[in-house]
Amino acid sequence: MKRLFADIGLITGKDLKIELRSRVLINQVAPFALMILVLFGIALDADQQSLRNFASGLFWISVLLCALMAISRSMTIERDDEALVGLNLSGVDPIAIFLGKTCAIAIQLLVLEIFLGVGIILLYRSEVEDLWLLVSTGLFACIAISALGTIFGFLASGLGVRETLLPILLLPLLLPVLIGATRAFDDALGVAAINGWNWFAFVAGLTVILTAVGAGANHLMAEN
Repeated sequence: MKRLFADIGLITGKDLKIELRSRVLINQVAPFALMILVLFGIALDADQQSLRNFASGLFWISVLLCALMAISRSMTIERDDEALVGLNLSGVDPIAIFLGKTCAIAIQLLVLEIFLGVGIILLYRSEVEDLWLLVSTGLFACIAISALGTIFGFLASGLGVRETLLPILLLPLLLPVLIGATRAFDDALGVAAINGWNWFAFVAGLTVILTAVGAGANHLMAEN
């Protein structure tokens, strides 16, 4: 178990160091995310009430689009010079590879979520009524998106149409996570009279299932 956590930390640290050196998140993804929020604001004619009402959905649409970029970037790292083959031959546990990649993507998405969260508060004048619900949902949904993205990123990485195949595979299965996270955020931001914690429990359950399935599937693929 100690070796597993060490390998997870190694893979996560490797991906984050590559990201820090390339600055793709800062120079490309973050400006893209901000542009999405601004364009949504323009599309709704800067109607503050409408922006507040739709803030949750707009937030998760922005996260989704940025997640696709982050996942594609993460898989590109492993495709270059057959790096993934080298990892598998190095003796690193396949489960550690999956969890390490998932953690690296999740950390990047968390940074983006914080950035976008500040954006909807400043640009849309949203008010946070339940901070713990907001943070908890954001964290678990982020892990679920990262886990599912890593699963299909590995599946699509060996195919010639991987850039177009990844969204096609990913988006339908991410829909329940995004719906649950949006409804929980609606409660946390005070725009809907619903029990957001029930929706958080739904998202948390999906997160556990997706992470467990992804770890098991990656282990089986490595063995075969």
